[in-house]
Amino acid sequence: MPASTGAGSILMVERILLIEDDERLSAMLTEYLSTMGFEARAAPDAASGLETLARGSYDALVLDVMLPDRDGFEVCREVRARSDLPILMLTARGDETDRIVGLELGADDYLPKPFNPRELVARLRAILRRRRHAAPAPARRLRIGDLEIDRDTRIVTVAGRERAMTGNQFDLLWALARNAGRVMSRDALMDAVRGEALEAFDRSIDVHISRIRAAIEDTPKKPRRIITVRGAGYMLARIVD
Repeated sequence: MPASTGAGSILMVERILLIEDDERLSAMLTEYLSTMGFEARAAPDAASGLETLARGSYDALVLDVMLPDRDGFEVCREVRARSDLPILMLTARGDETDRIVGLELGADDYLPKPFNPRELVARLRAILRRRRHAAPAPARRLRIGDLEIDRDTRIVTVAGRERAMTGNQFDLLWALARNAGRVMSRDALMDAVRGEALEAFDRSIDVHISRIRAAIEDTPKKPRRIITVRGAGYMLARIVD
């Protein structure tokens, strides 16, 4: 919630979601974060945490690795696949391998337990400060003619009507849309589907493209949006006649 500074400006309170199954630690951290100027909310497991995240807007996620229903690394991967939300991971295991895995999956920082709450706050503020001074975020919604692609909701519409597609297909279409008017090779398209179980064969790309066309083209056998460039790859047309 925003709070007035009393000088005619508005101070935005940063919202933190904590996914941590240790009730005592969770309660302590939530209270401490609140006293340090954050708006903090806690969830006891991955399922409720992801649901809370989907329903609200948060500025950072503090994520425990050891959760009762899912591995924190899996949660990190899922969040990072659809959002650039800052993630600080917590673990009772001080294994360097865990830290490396977390960072490779997209976590912004990693803090082993036990830790001083002041260090947690310092690391959170550093992450948030880096994000504020980073380059402007890329577009999260793209519109090309009557085709609209929303990165946050992962919804694709044509002339206002939603078109169903799988996660892989959405990621491929998003990659094509971000590079509309430019030819993308099959290798480049495979690279766009990070962390997904897409077979490493050119033919699998062709199958996915065929299904995307079935979803968004008026006449899939005579595509006007996704153009095949023989020997080079595929291109999403900027303008559809």
